[in-house]
Amino acid sequence: MTEQELTIDVIRRLNRSGIAYFLTGAMASNYWGIPRTTHDLDFVVQLPIQVIPNLLREFHDDFYLDEHAVRAALAPPYQFNVVDQRSALKIDFWILRSDPFETSMFQRRLSVDLLGEAAWLATAEDVILHKLYWDSITPSERQSSDAAGIVAVQSDSLDAAYLQRWATELGVTEKLSKLLAGEIRPKST
Repeated sequence: MTEQELTIDVIRRLNRSGIAYFLTGAMASNYWGIPRTTHDLDFVVQLPIQVIPNLLREFHDDFYLDEHAVRAALAPPYQFNVVDQRSALKIDFWILRSDPFETSMFQRRLSVDLLGEAAWLATAEDVILHKLYWDSITPSERQSSDAAGIVAVQSDSLDAAYLQRWATELGVTEKLSKLLAGEIRPKST
């Protein structure tokens, strides 16, 4: 099973479950920017306790999913993993928190056609900001390169005011300025 096939499989399961979500991480940056391979998928989910049985039911076959880990994710660090037993690829599920930026990302998520499937996706601006924020926590050329790839592809359509506002809130203004000035470039493949 390829990364793309797994992404669509997970999206279909989430759509059937009625769980509100959006795709973020490398697959979202692939959609908006310059694609690269990844070994995991990242989803943010709104997971009230009453929908946990829906999630468990949708992922009971073909996946390793620990119910205790799902329930424990309702508290810090607000994250659990699912492993696809067919490909050994990992899916990271991040529980939507009441953090202002995460709330904004969730409200701005877009319904898109992703490889023929209706999917909820983080906006290009939110993926850039999220990548820069994570790069400030755990520096990684991959994060900044992904953000630069989105800027390279989406440059004229980006909401600069939104980017500036949240860059200030997230403490990544300098990184964003370098990115928009072309000082941070996508990794050449």
